Formats: sequence, C-alpha cells, structure tokens
Amino acid sequence: MKNEEQARFLFGISLSDRPKWQQFLLCSSGFFFGYLVNGICEEYVYNRLQFSYGWYFTFVQGFVYLFLIYLQGFTTKQMVNPWKTYVKLSAVLMGSHGLTKGSLAFLNYPAQLMFKSTKVLPVMVMGAFIPGLRRKYPPHEYVSALLLVVGLILFTLADAQTSPNFSVIGVVMVSGALIMDSFLGNLQEAIFTMNPETTQMEMLFCSTVVGLPLLIPPMLLTGELFRAWSSCWQHPYVYGVLVFEAMATFIGQVSVLSLIALFGAATTAMITTARKAVTLLLSYLIFTKPLTAEHGTGLLLIGMGITLKLLPENQPYQRVSTSSSKTKTSKPAPTENERIRLENAGEDEEKSQLV
Repeated sequence: MKNEEQARFLFGISLSDRPKWQQFLLCSSGFFFGYLVNGICEEYVYNRLQFSYGWYFTFVQGFVYLFLIYLQGFTTKQMVNPWKTYVKLSAVLMGSHGLTKGSLAFLNYPAQLMFKSTKVLPVMVMGAFIPGLRRKYPPHEYVSALLLVVGLILFTLADAQTSPNFSVIGVVMVSGALIMDSFLGNLQEAIFTMNPETTQMEMLFCSTVVGLPLLIPPMLLTGELFRAWSSCWQHPYVYGVLVFEAMATFIGQVSVLSLIALFGAATTAMITTARKAVTLLLSYLIFTKPLTAEHGTGLLLIGMGITLKLLPENQPYQRVSTSSSKTKTSKPAPTENERIRLENAGEDEEKSQLV
C-alpha cells in the first residue's frame, strides 16, 4: 500500500510511523485550525468590508504560499513528477479558489459554505472516472452523502430566509467551484497513487506556480485587477488580513493534502464537511446571526450523514470477530452415530483395561 510504503511528514512531524488515529488527529487538527481562521478572515473581508475580489485575493495568496514553501526548504530539484502533470490540476485549483472567493460578493458566507460542503457527492461520483483511481463506493456511502447534501440544502434555504445576501449569480459561481472541486480531490489522489514519492510540498508548489498565470486573464477581462489594486491601495491593512489568512490556509492546505494521500479524496471531503459545519456555527455565534428550526433540521441531517459514513467501517470487523470467537469457543453437538461410536470406543477401552 502506498500509504504504508511512502514516508509522510507534516511540517517536520513524521506521520508514517504513527497509528492511523494519530495521523488522522494531526492532519485534521492542522486542517481545522487553518480553515477556521480562513473562514473568519473571509467573512470579515467580504461581508464586513464589502471587498469582492476573489481572483485578485487568490493571486495574492499564491505568492504567500510560494514564500512559505521556500521557507520549508523545498526546491525544484526535489520534484518527482513532470510539470505537465500539474497543468490540469492547477486549472481546476485556481478556478475553484477564484469562484469560491468571488461568490462571497453575492452569497453570505454560511450559504456559500453550505453549497461547498455538498462536494462530497460529486467527489465520490467523479472518483469512478478518474484514470488511476476508478473507485467504487457501496450504496450506503451514497446514502450518507445524500443525507449530507439534503441537510446542507435545508440549511441554505433557511439561511436565504434570514440573510439578505443571497443571489442566483452567487449560486452559479459556487456551483462552478463545486464541479471543479469534484475533479480536484480525485486528481490529487490519483497523482499520489500513481507516484507515491510525490510530497505535499511538491504538489502545492507546482499547482501554485502553474496556476498563478491562469488567474491573470479573468482579472483583466473583468477589470478586477485594477479595481482591487485601487481599493487595497486605499485600505492597505487588507493586505495584512490577506497575508494572515494565507498563512493559516497554507497550514490547512498541506494538512488536506496529507489527508488525501493517507485516507483518500472521499474521506477527506467528509472531514472538510465537518469543518465547514464548525465554521458555520462559529460564524453565527461571532457575527450574531439568527438560527431557526430549519437550520437545526439541516444540521441534524448533516450529523446523520456523517454518522452513517462512519458506522459501517466498524461493523464488518465486529461481525468477523464475533463469528470467529464463536467458532473458537463453541463446538457442534455430536450426531447420533458419533455418540454410539464414542460409547463403543469407551466400552472397548474399559475391557482392555480389565484384561
């Protein structure tokens, strides 16, 4: 297995020589921290400051990534894959980031968050078509994902009733980001699978370098580059928020890549959904937004979907261990013929002892 053969590290911490639960805990902790900070910063910049420059902010974030990767000591000499491997990956990565951030100009953060959380279902479906993966999932996992999606939709509809910042344009943008996300995780897992020597830093570095030039055409065509430059020049402290957000997101990104390499794209999508639910609740608590019964129903269905995803993983092992223990401890009752043979054998043994 690639996960056992390839040494994995997370910011200098070895993951390969640790049990699965420790790997999961370390990666999830880094992921939760990075994206919780990211969510709060995005809510502040987009909804409080009314800055809606998704492509430009993604562009700035990319340069922060490259600087942090340089500090980690990564160089192109450590690459094990050709540059062309990352062209398709970079296109969907930058497109997803740009559309996700840009959609916040038309959706409030919780609504956008809920739409993005539904990506677990398209990720599972797309995994069956990605070369190098061809994954197939049992029916109960699709039911789990469907419960999750329905719960998120209910939450989004409730949010549309209580928050005014909700429009069709935002839904179209975040839906495009969802389609790209369905390719993104599976493409990353396919690269890790086909070449286990690939490191998280290489994937993040190459996808960023290849992806940054792809952001320039949409910025020029929409005029966002000049508007964003002018707005940020008038409010330079926004760059401080963006750099801080990018540093936190960098930790989250590396942790996500570690999760994909160790546990796969679909499992990682479920973990990211749990993070989004936590971020959502924090958004409502910090920015004092009203919660309704529809919100509670949606969150309940989300919990049911995640529980259904986790429970079947333990049941087969319980059934096997129970059946095996029964075979070891219990013996079948002897048949009538066997009982007669045993009695005759006992009588012969007694006769031989008497003689």
